[in-house]
Amino acid sequence: MKPLLLVTAGALLTACATTPRGTADSAATRQAIAQVLATQTAAWNRGDVAGFMQGYWQNDSLVFIGKSGLTYGWQPTLDNYRRSYPTAAAMGQLDFSNLRIQPLSPDAAQVIGRWHLARPAQGDLQGHFLLVFRRIAGQWVVVADHSS
Repeated sequence: MKPLLLVTAGALLTACATTPRGTADSAATRQAIAQVLATQTAAWNRGDVAGFMQGYWQNDSLVFIGKSGLTYGWQPTLDNYRRSYPTAAAMGQLDFSNLRIQPLSPDAAQVIGRWHLARPAQGDLQGHFLLVFRRIAGQWVVVADHSS
């Protein structure tokens, strides 16, 4: 009896997860997050680090994981970006590619992708990232960033 109950419950969960409403919600989530990333890219490419940071959760619990280790908090993350990229030339031109935006729940998603900075004078930089997004107060924001 238990195996039949588990199979039935699994089938119901699968059916609920694949309803047109779920698909529409996922598409809307993907589009909203893609817009956050596009806004961040535009800010970065005009040399606006503070504008780029608007896509991040403005909270002490924001976590950024990079080659230098862990950074907690929005302000320390902004300070690190400003230290690492003090001028628009040092910032270069940002491009995200190979994006995989995966909604995890109505208020959470992850994004996997590749970043590339074109910097003719200093040399290009590139790597990969995993972002955790949450919808907080109706806005999608990065709450965790692991970039390498």
